[in-house]
Amino acid sequence: MSKIPRFTPNRFHAFLIALLFLSAIILLVQMFPRQGSFKYPFQVNKPWSYELITAPFNFPIYKDDKQVEREQREILRTFLPYYKKNEQVEAKQQKALSVSLDSALHIPAQYKNYISGQLKFVYKQGIINKESLFYGDSKTIKYNAIQLVDGGQMAHVIPVDSLFTTRTAYEYIINHRPDWLNEEILKSCNINYFLSDNLMYDKTLSERGKQDMLAKVSISQGMVQAGEKIIDRGEIVTPETAQILNSLKKELEKQKGFTDQGDLMWIGEIILIVALMTLLFLYLFLFRYHIYKQTKSVLCLLLLILLLGILSSLTLRFTPFSIYIIPFALLPILTRIFFDSRTALFVHIITVLYVATSLPDSFGFLLLQLTAGMTVVSNLKDLTQRSQLARTALLIFVNYAIVYTGYTLLLEGSWASIDWHMFLYFAINAFLLLFSYGFIWIFEKLFGFLSNVSLIELSNMNSDFMLKFAEIAPGSFQHSMQVSNLAAEATREINGNALLVRVGALYHDLGKMENPLYFTENQLNGVNPLAEMEYQQAAQLIIKHVDDGVRLAKKQNLPQVIIDFIATHHGKGRTKYFYNSFKNKFPGANIDESAFHYHGPAPQTKEQAVLMMADAVEASSRSLSSYSDEIINHLVDDIINGQIADGLLKQAKITFSDVEVVKAVFKEKLKTIYHTRVQYPELNNDEKN
Repeated sequence: MSKIPRFTPNRFHAFLIALLFLSAIILLVQMFPRQGSFKYPFQVNKPWSYELITAPFNFPIYKDDKQVEREQREILRTFLPYYKKNEQVEAKQQKALSVSLDSALHIPAQYKNYISGQLKFVYKQGIINKESLFYGDSKTIKYNAIQLVDGGQMAHVIPVDSLFTTRTAYEYIINHRPDWLNEEILKSCNINYFLSDNLMYDKTLSERGKQDMLAKVSISQGMVQAGEKIIDRGEIVTPETAQILNSLKKELEKQKGFTDQGDLMWIGEIILIVALMTLLFLYLFLFRYHIYKQTKSVLCLLLLILLLGILSSLTLRFTPFSIYIIPFALLPILTRIFFDSRTALFVHIITVLYVATSLPDSFGFLLLQLTAGMTVVSNLKDLTQRSQLARTALLIFVNYAIVYTGYTLLLEGSWASIDWHMFLYFAINAFLLLFSYGFIWIFEKLFGFLSNVSLIELSNMNSDFMLKFAEIAPGSFQHSMQVSNLAAEATREINGNALLVRVGALYHDLGKMENPLYFTENQLNGVNPLAEMEYQQAAQLIIKHVDDGVRLAKKQNLPQVIIDFIATHHGKGRTKYFYNSFKNKFPGANIDESAFHYHGPAPQTKEQAVLMMADAVEASSRSLSSYSDEIINHLVDDIINGQIADGLLKQAKITFSDVEVVKAVFKEKLKTIYHTRVQYPELNNDEKN
């Protein structure tokens, strides 16, 4: 029976990383920054900056939209709308007239006969709604004729002047009465009640007729033959050339489509993106395994690439803006702050290669962006001040300006070829980089990272919380400062993060604020409340300061990295004073080991290991009766060797060589701190007088 493979944590992590990379590939393919098949942005009356362009096939020269619209408006001036006569209107109104006048006994029959005959005449001529005869945006232009469609669907042109409206029909009937008909009696017959429009606008036929006329307007003028030269590098783009170039662009987009690209192009995009993502994966797996092991770190890098990719795609697809206003240097800035220079430059190269494939001047774009990335990693070694971001943004602007000028002069050999708008784009780009400080804060909150700027803010001794710490537990505060100096110096010597361990050391004994008098450095007059307690109880009160510190740190919203220093600074070590005292007083008694052990966890990083060593050494050094070189050397060796023997450092990523360096630093620093002072001589009595 075959065994079912276990889904171990390592396999789950590998599966999760693979899923992240696959998702990134899918999104990058979907958001590929396509610019269409025609990839040459240009301006009229400016030099052509690209290679020779010849016609790849026969294509028409399309008129511009304004010219086509003007010709369409002109031809529509000759259009005549279509109408149909509604024969039912006359029959209905004649019947209504007969009923009305038959009931009016005072109206003679000859009036009825006259009105009926006149109604027949005007309805035969046609009554039309004059509002339907006006057209144009302002409805001020009037048709001078219409096309009347008869029952056989034949259209006859009828002058508008020969048609009636309800008003002119009424006036015609009144004004053309015989002399023997009385006008007042005729008006009393309410003739206007029996007049209605019988010529109805036929929208369907009219729209069809308009489209037939518009179809006669040609959208092109002339042809360009395959192989014919269009423009060469350095030539000025004239309006006529621009019209041909726009025609070529339109024809290419019609044949290949702006979004519906051919299968081979789509496959090419996939191959390119998979290749780039594979290179990134191999780099992380082979050279930055500590980043690969952290899912949040991989997710952060992929999100940065996606962010710049999506911004590029949106800019190229839906805006008229230049690609050079996008702050691509934001990616190496953030990557350098949270990771390292090599990773920053590698990820930056992957991103700009992805974008460059869709641009006409790919080499120029790569040259500008790669030098910008190099500027970032060369200048932004450690971000400790906000002003460094402003300086970096300024240097990137200068880099863009110099490289662009040199590249353009190299290609064109003329100052006239320089597009001065590019310097505006570079300025906007540099200005947008100033907002990277906000992105630092966002990524810190999203991924739990900690930048040097935040560390410096946390190390501020004048913050309200640190002042409160110094007031409540002054001895513990001074101890933390000494540990901070020791740990930072030692960490620097073994190429660790000295600033991080300095801040971690400042907060490591935070929990002593809860019960400061339980700790000897805060006790006055030698009064120790723990002296009257049982050893197990006293040990538990001392151990509790770690849990209290973690709780206070979370309440203060300290970063998890700092909380980890608090939790690990004693690891799972013993409270040796109380443990040894219990063993000495009750040598044969059974002892509950857990009552005298800290809860851990053990240090996981070299910085946490250095803090543990510095904390124990500094605390023990206060109890020395003398500070000779031999005593200090013995103290440091004894404490750190004891921690190694107890297995407290075995999970930390620190070598024996590093430990020896740390010991040497501690010894040197303690000798400096406790060096023998010169005793100042007193004045003789004679001199005093």
